[in-house]
Amino acid sequence: MDRAARIKDIALQAQVSVGTVDRVLHSRGRVADEVRLRILKITKDLDYKPNLSARALATDKTYRIAALIPDPAVDAYWQAPQDGVEKAGAELAHYGVIITQFTFDPFNHNSFSALAQQVSSSEYDGILVAPIFPQHSLSYFKKWKRAGIPFVLFHTQIPDFEPLVYIGQDSYQSGLLAGKILHFGNQEAGSMVVAHIGESSQSSSHLLHREQGFRDYFTRNNLVNRYPIQALSFQPSSPAPVTEQLREMFESTPGLTGIFVTTSKAYVVADYLQQNPGPKINLIGYDLIESNLRCLETGSIQFLINQNPKGQGYWGIHALADHLVFHKKNKPTKYLPLDVITRENLQYYMECLVFK
Repeated sequence: MDRAARIKDIALQAQVSVGTVDRVLHSRGRVADEVRLRILKITKDLDYKPNLSARALATDKTYRIAALIPDPAVDAYWQAPQDGVEKAGAELAHYGVIITQFTFDPFNHNSFSALAQQVSSSEYDGILVAPIFPQHSLSYFKKWKRAGIPFVLFHTQIPDFEPLVYIGQDSYQSGLLAGKILHFGNQEAGSMVVAHIGESSQSSSHLLHREQGFRDYFTRNNLVNRYPIQALSFQPSSPAPVTEQLREMFESTPGLTGIFVTTSKAYVVADYLQQNPGPKINLIGYDLIESNLRCLETGSIQFLINQNPKGQGYWGIHALADHLVFHKKNKPTKYLPLDVITRENLQYYMECLVFK
């Protein structure tokens, strides 16, 4: 492969100093028109590409990024995005990127709003946010847009407010995929349940999109009569414990053969089924958190769809750095692959999981 052209190569062909080439390329100072045009022609002929990383290292500018992430101490799922943010921060520190994390209670929208207000009142160059409370996020998106602050969304997509980038899965497509998997695992007719556990589907649009994708799979394939579907919400804040809510579901749903958990809480159902054995029920959920992996290995969960949450945090920070530091154009959407994990491929998947 040919070596990339350097400023020194342009200067040599143009028979001028490196400083003159630099002034032309960066529009600094006066250079005779004849010399400027000669330099620009040689630059084009050599297909010169500026070294953005080197340029960033040469400056003393700092870039302050705020990361608004749910607290992993409250919900273990969020540890992975936090790890991704920290990994990206370590890689970008020598470019002047400084990341401040703000962790809010994922079950308390007031906790989110208080920290979002704190971020808005400070001078940050970019913001990474998981907008799990969409209705309480919109006003802050408007503020950031008016202030010209780029923000990246991950985990939950809200396209109407045109973030710099959304990073995550296509929720609707993942619901379609879950429907197809459960259909193939249940060739005999039976009832299906879409279980929203630990998050409210009414305030989380990605859960509704997953549910809609799941339903549409059965509708498109004329399977609705063979596999009646109901959606149920199981919340820790309900008067009855989740285990009691599950017991009521199983008692009131005859012929139940498949459960699609739209959150990272599939292990809640798996643990209940292990403690209350009965007819075989196929179970599919999301995310490679420790509790889910334990159930996948024992066979009480058959399939997990991986959202690569660590990658979401990692690529979210890099998207902001590409915009702020390296002046690269980002694609507005970065959909991550719909990885289906089973007990049989888990070991190899974990060994090969990379973020670049």
